[in-house]
Amino acid sequence: MRLSLLSALLTLPLFEGAIPAGTELALRLNDKITSEVTTVQPFKASLVVPVLVNGEVVMPSGLTIAGMVKLARAAEGSVKAILELSFTSVTDGKVTVPVEATLASLENARETVDDKGLIQGIDAGQSYGGRLNEGLGRLGSSAKLAGLAGILKQAKQALNIQDVNANINYEAGVELNIRLTNPLNWTGTVKGLETALTAFPDEAGLARLVNTQPFRTVAAKPPRPSDMTNLMFIGTEEQIREAFAKAGWSEPAALTAQSKLETARAMIENRGYKEGPMSILLLENEAPVMAWQKGNNTFASRHHLRIFRRPDLFAGKPVWVCSSTHDIGIEFSERERTFIHKVNSEIDKERAKVVTDLIFTGLVKSVAVVERPEVPTSVENATGDTLKTDGAMAVILF
Repeated sequence: MRLSLLSALLTLPLFEGAIPAGTELALRLNDKITSEVTTVQPFKASLVVPVLVNGEVVMPSGLTIAGMVKLARAAEGSVKAILELSFTSVTDGKVTVPVEATLASLENARETVDDKGLIQGIDAGQSYGGRLNEGLGRLGSSAKLAGLAGILKQAKQALNIQDVNANINYEAGVELNIRLTNPLNWTGTVKGLETALTAFPDEAGLARLVNTQPFRTVAAKPPRPSDMTNLMFIGTEEQIREAFAKAGWSEPAALTAQSKLETARAMIENRGYKEGPMSILLLENEAPVMAWQKGNNTFASRHHLRIFRRPDLFAGKPVWVCSSTHDIGIEFSERERTFIHKVNSEIDKERAKVVTDLIFTGLVKSVAVVERPEVPTSVENATGDTLKTDGAMAVILF
């Protein structure tokens, strides 16, 4: 059993002195930034994943990175919005060190980042909403079809479908990754939430518990093997809910006609839907007790998971197992005859994402990674995506 998920998944190669250029830091915005404001926009962000070397924390989560919007341009007509960020320093409140970095990527964003770190906005005309408006315009220009165009426009209004807002607006809580362009010599504290974690009680008992749990969910309709369980939570339902809410995750809406309509609106308007519904997966014929997701400004991409209650207790606390995957796109499935999410095949990355998010809340007592030798390392989910894993399960004790 590996007792530290952080050291198992986040450790950098051995180096001496400064943290090298090329190292990526995972941040969460503390302030809103937008392409619609051309005046100076200073902002701050929190380091949400520690930097480790040989299992030792060299930069703890919780540090604050200061930055500024270097360039902003609003979307106008066919002109795309752009946003360029600069990063200047990192501090623990006592020690402040200069930092030189560029934006590497955005979490769950509809925008793209080029190789120089410039955020490129979307082309509203290429969205579903833009194409809908273009089609209505063409119908309206036809003498024979103008009446039909009017009816369709009324239907659009009745469904409350809004025009696409192509500007770049990132609220506090949006996550991004920056890449050091020069070495960083951090001389501040190395103590953080990660270093406060305690050892897991009864390691042998934990290993036995983990290896008796089912490792595969099944889609409800049609019944096909689907996502793999890769996390275990030990604690009360209230503790789990508090942790995910504090980490910025949202619970999905029930899968109803209304939530399906809102999903369609989100896709047409090219925006996020933080309460977007999830398909139903079962574990040993039981539905999940909880489900959580974290997105940004597109329905196409989101972190999401389902949590199932188990009959066991550990250290006197309830046991839950969880399947987690990262949706990274939407496509139309000929087999399912509907739109489906495509997932990132490397599901161990999603396991690490969930763990680091929960540690950052300060509500986690212990973390372990338990190997499961009998679990396959490559399977397909219910919609045909490949899932790759080392087979281990991360365990969090609240």
